[in-house]
Amino acid sequence: MLKAVILAAGKGTRMKSDKPKVAHFVMGRPMVYYSIEAAKQAGAQEICVIVGYQAGMVKEAVSEAYHDAGECLPSVSYVLQEEQLGTGHAVKCAAEFIGTEGNIMILCGDTPLVTGQTLKKAVAAHEQRKNGVTVISAILQEPFGYGRIIRSAAGLQKIVEEKDASKQEKLVHEVNSGMYIFRCDALSEALFRISNHNAQGEYYLPDTIEIIRNMGLPVDAVPLEDADEIKGVNTPEQLAEAENIMRQRG
Repeated sequence: MLKAVILAAGKGTRMKSDKPKVAHFVMGRPMVYYSIEAAKQAGAQEICVIVGYQAGMVKEAVSEAYHDAGECLPSVSYVLQEEQLGTGHAVKCAAEFIGTEGNIMILCGDTPLVTGQTLKKAVAAHEQRKNGVTVISAILQEPFGYGRIIRSAAGLQKIVEEKDASKQEKLVHEVNSGMYIFRCDALSEALFRISNHNAQGEYYLPDTIEIIRNMGLPVDAVPLEDADEIKGVNTPEQLAEAENIMRQRG
């Protein structure tokens, strides 16, 4: 069984708007709608959206988007993250939904350009390699701001956030998209082992990578063919850029 969790709890202060970031429109639909659709197209049978800031507005935006499109709302449930304490904490809020059976995709509600086809390929690689976790990565010429994929001779070693990266680690061009496929049982166990001992004082979901590797399970990163698909939206300018890219796709 394949499930999906979509992170959509943040306010998005750089959007300079009281509207929750994931409810801003791209091509006439809220950003989070595209994440739900990509998950559905990749084969997710159940989808859980983590909400926080203006949770009711996010739910309403999703419902209205499907109604306006004349489509049936897929099997979507919601979990509230009352405090924003990092991506690891957000996913932990959905621990009951995640459970211990099958695989789960972790997606972002502010990356509307990712496609179901890309996610489907990542899931296939995850299952074929029998990974505990598969990170969806990308190769960027300008990787500033992204967590770096640190590899060793044995494969994926860890992910280091920009603020915690050494000078040498910052030279790495393979970056974390913020999207993953996990074995549910491995993720559930790892979430209870992560700590907030880092520069931000937050619980980072990427910290589960090293924990799962230490469980003896294979971990890997699969780079996207089209790096545009990982582009997140944090500003009005990035929103306009996402709309332009989507329009060019036709």
